[in-house]
Amino acid sequence: MRLTKNFIDKYSNIIKSGGGLLSRDKIEAQYKWNLKDIYSSAEEWEKDYRYLSENKEKISEFEGRLSESAETLYKCLKTDEEIGIKLGKVFLYAMLSKDLDLTDAEAQGRYDRTVNLHALISEKSSFVIPEILEISQGKLNSFFNEKEELKIYKHFFDDVLRMKPHTLDKEKEKLMAMASPVTSVPYDAFSLLENADLQFPTVEGEDGKPVQLSHGRYQSALFSSNREYRRRVYKAFYKPIVEHKNTFGALFNGSIKASYFKAKARKYNSTLEAALYPNNIPVEIYENLIKSVNENLAPLQRWAGLKKKILGLKELHPYDSYVTLFPASQKKYSFEEAKKIVLEALSPLGDEYLKQIKFAFSNRWLDVYETPHKRSGAYSSGTTYGIHPYVLLNWNSDLNDVFTLAHEMGHCMHSYYTIENQPYPYADYTIFLAEIASTTNEALLLNYLLQNSANKEEKLFLTEKFLLNAVTTFYRQTRFAEFEKATHEKFLNGEALTPDLLCKLYGSLYQKYWGGSMVTDEEETYTWARVPHFYYDFYVYQYATGFAASEALSSNILKNGKTASERYLKFLKAGSSKYSIDILKDAGVDMSSQQPVLAIVQKMNNLLNEIENSI
Repeated sequence: MRLTKNFIDKYSNIIKSGGGLLSRDKIEAQYKWNLKDIYSSAEEWEKDYRYLSENKEKISEFEGRLSESAETLYKCLKTDEEIGIKLGKVFLYAMLSKDLDLTDAEAQGRYDRTVNLHALISEKSSFVIPEILEISQGKLNSFFNEKEELKIYKHFFDDVLRMKPHTLDKEKEKLMAMASPVTSVPYDAFSLLENADLQFPTVEGEDGKPVQLSHGRYQSALFSSNREYRRRVYKAFYKPIVEHKNTFGALFNGSIKASYFKAKARKYNSTLEAALYPNNIPVEIYENLIKSVNENLAPLQRWAGLKKKILGLKELHPYDSYVTLFPASQKKYSFEEAKKIVLEALSPLGDEYLKQIKFAFSNRWLDVYETPHKRSGAYSSGTTYGIHPYVLLNWNSDLNDVFTLAHEMGHCMHSYYTIENQPYPYADYTIFLAEIASTTNEALLLNYLLQNSANKEEKLFLTEKFLLNAVTTFYRQTRFAEFEKATHEKFLNGEALTPDLLCKLYGSLYQKYWGGSMVTDEEETYTWARVPHFYYDFYVYQYATGFAASEALSSNILKNGKTASERYLKFLKAGSSKYSIDILKDAGVDMSSQQPVLAIVQKMNNLLNEIENSI
């Protein structure tokens, strides 16, 4: 169904005016997820949920028997897959329906039940890995020779053996599975507090009319050229966060304690090692990223000084860090316009890639607009075997939203290609690779916009956009990574992570990265309280490594055309059929070296030179 221009204009006007958010029933269907691609109804979901509940013991039939024959081992693995595929569908539907309205008690109930069911099924299947580890290498090799179908699991078995030092016996693995609903409580509570319970105030808008703040409107306001409005929104947005600092602090501590419990139980040397080792990522990559970036803060601090000078400010504050230096080139983009731009920008990736994105756009894989109590931010749902990925957005018509669309479609296509080209054991990929697929799309989008800029002013605006991407995705996420590492180390050293200590630590890092041109407001020191990624166990560094790798990949695609794009598509299709470091090397990037990081630093310096020479 084509959307009417009146609807597009109507929604754009609501976004601009700051009026109340439209309820979901007022949003045209084309802009909303079609969850019927998963289940036709909640009743159909209940059937699969009930099937899993009744058959969760099925895998137990193989307990204690995996070494008896190749056929028994194979049947066990296939049974585990059958349950896993169905559980993936059940979980995806529950998660997506919950995120559309976090106050929907029925949807929240489905999600909670699914989390609990997942824990029970994990408990029942927890014997599989320990029993495989008890089988001798000689017997495993004979099983491979006897049963051709087992050979597909070769990399899986190699990875299982690699994890042997951190795999527990059967009883302890059951306990770890039983503990998973408990260790997830800090994030679940944080998500509800941040997205549903926290009440943001109303502030005076740019036009003098009241604006009800939300996550999306806060982000949009930081790009406003009206400094007093930016400051007003910034101060007001943080007010309820500061008021709940003790609750946020308790949840933050709870998450670290959960990480420590899991790391200690599995005999890792640190929570950092526990987060990286399962994906075979050396801790040195994390540490070298922080070290390399700390040695190259000059471009960021140079950018801060340049912004302060061009904006004519006595003091540069955090709420000034997003505003453009070239406001004449700022535009608003309807979602329809953004789709066309993204498709044109991604054309170097070839017809196959574009055809699938068009299909996603036309078949309601995306939920576009912000509505009351919808989950904030943006995401792609990842890989669920047999089901296409879904993308959540909260559209505000800014250029940043166009980049978010390209970013999330990068994730979406990575998931789609993985699901379509890999068998179930490898139909997933690590986060280390995920952020490369997303930021490669952003790099191609920026190149397209720069190539098609209408004039010098617009080109400068877009050059600034790359600098902003580098600040937010490269420097900011590395700063987050350094903060996260420091908090875990302090916890392990017995220090009490009070809100005051967390604020002091975060504030000092913020000031160190930005340098003397920046004045760190007290509100900024509370940013630790609102970042969901701090609950994901050393997740954020991958945004920075992904940004660096994607710059190398996009440059290669633009330079070498079809040969490079085909090599890139192989990267998207690889799933977890190899270790992440090796898959990325196959694509042409080695993240164990400093070169990708230094290339970002050099590009920033070159672009800063261009801006300085043009003004």
